[in-house]
Amino acid sequence: MPLNKTVYSSDGGRTCPKCNQSVANCVCGKNRPPAPKDGVVRVSRETKGRKGKGVTLVTGVPLDADELPVLAKRLKNLCGAGGTVKNGIIEIQGDHRDRIVAELQGRGWTVKRSGG
Repeated sequence: MPLNKTVYSSDGGRTCPKCNQSVANCVCGKNRPPAPKDGVVRVSRETKGRKGKGVTLVTGVPLDADELPVLAKRLKNLCGAGGTVKNGIIEIQGDHRDRIVAELQGRGWTVKRSGG
């Protein structure tokens, strides 16, 4: 790795450290293939980086990026909790794995509880 990579240039602004292009023209993040989907929706619980507060994560949902917020809203209403969609992962505040697994199995998807 060269030690003289440009970090900022007055003509292009910030540059990507991987491809050395301006952030607006960065190509290294756009050409990545999507994560392989094996047809299994995984429901897990995580507390990392949340000061001990747990969230339920739903990954591997076979929906388009436009349809994920609609499903997230349905799951939030079902659980009576808040949540969001980040990078194709649905996060629901609290431990609602049982409810979410039952709902997703009702939609005909193969669902696994992953993690502890």
